[in-house]
Amino acid sequence: MLDILGIRQKALLKLLLKNKAGMTADELSEPLAVTRNAVRQHLAALENNGLLKKGDTRASGGRPEQLYVLTEKGSESFARHYAWFAQLLVETIEQESGADGLSERLNAMGTRIGTQLRNQHPELVKPEEKIEKLADIMDQMGYSAQVANPNAVKTDAIEADNCVFHTLALSNPKVCQFDLALLSAFTGETVDHQQCMATGDHICRFKFVEQKK
Repeated sequence: MLDILGIRQKALLKLLLKNKAGMTADELSEPLAVTRNAVRQHLAALENNGLLKKGDTRASGGRPEQLYVLTEKGSESFARHYAWFAQLLVETIEQESGADGLSERLNAMGTRIGTQLRNQHPELVKPEEKIEKLADIMDQMGYSAQVANPNAVKTDAIEADNCVFHTLALSNPKVCQFDLALLSAFTGETVDHQQCMATGDHICRFKFVEQKK
């Protein structure tokens, strides 16, 4: 997110990151070396993007001063390198429990999360309803997901253009089992992982097949 912002807006967000209690427009204008009006324009743009918000007001002996603070989205816009930690966790589990133990752990985690998400939507009954909602949830999670062939008679597949575990999955493809378990638990159907970016495909494609009873 920071990559698409201007130099002044990036600097403004960094100032708020360092000053968690918030800063006023006047306090921001001096270190940014811009006018108060220019600061207010930047504040308005960043607020519209959900990166900051109005915080508390502060007594000043006259008119209360408005403080601006980062939102959660604003904080998350700064780079946070989780990949190395995730890699460490996966490697540690595999070293301690073996390949089969890692698979079991990933399946259990995916099943638990998928069940939790499914329980939040008791209104979903039909398979296509579950798949459509799951595509929305995955999209919100960063998968850039959508229902495959949305105009088809039957909704039975999801395609994702972004794998949130891509780097990790390249070095350990077993990580994909987390996704498969989550998708299966949410829909109650078997998942056929037809295409996978970790193995060189341009997308990940998940086809849902009714489980045999």
